Amino acid sequence: MLFEFDTQSPLSPYVDMIWQMESDRAESFLSTAVSNWEMVFSQHQGKSLIAVRGPETEATFAESMADTAYFGISFKLGTFMPHLPLQSLLNRQDVTLPLASNRSFWLLGAAWEMPNVQNADVFINRLIQKDILVRDADVAAALQGEPTDLSPRALQYRFKKATGMSQKMIQQIDRARQAAMRLEQGKSILDTAYELGYYDQAHLTHSLKRFIGETPVQIAEATTRKSYMD
Repeated sequence: MLFEFDTQSPLSPYVDMIWQMESDRAESFLSTAVSNWEMVFSQHQGKSLIAVRGPETEATFAESMADTAYFGISFKLGTFMPHLPLQSLLNRQDVTLPLASNRSFWLLGAAWEMPNVQNADVFINRLIQKDILVRDADVAAALQGEPTDLSPRALQYRFKKATGMSQKMIQQIDRARQAAMRLEQGKSILDTAYELGYYDQAHLTHSLKRFIGETPVQIAEATTRKSYMD
């Protein structure tokens, strides 16, 4: 069984969410498409593991380890580490950071203390101060529908660099997650398709199967609710 505790972090414009999860047994679970990348810190049988996980452009099955505590920092779109191209991390092509000790890890030649929920903001601020973590203001503005001085081609290049994906892919993932949330809340399949601009029910079904891993009927009839919107 998985126990998950999610909390938004309001203290940094670079962070979307800080989360914790404990797993008491190994399980397979459906991981939905997500536009954000994250750093995941895990503790298993006294051993630490630090992974940088990129965005996911389709739903896949993933595994959790037994008796493992997870802690993660999910970053806002437009935030990235220049030395770790997000395109190379797509779809679980994780990078595992080497350990300096069981309480620290190596990052760009320096040993960093393992953060936790209580000091995550201090850790994030240090990354920002050392220019390891940066934010593309034009990409962030475009995501909010605000104009930029960039040409469409230049903006698309910046999107790929700052998010690992095209703006269109991000919009498709976001729309699918919105659709899943509406279906869970009792909205009809036809109304969901119409309100979110899908061509028809078949288009909605194709999108949800790719990004969420389930059909509209499966989502609407599910007895366990999921969190589709970060």
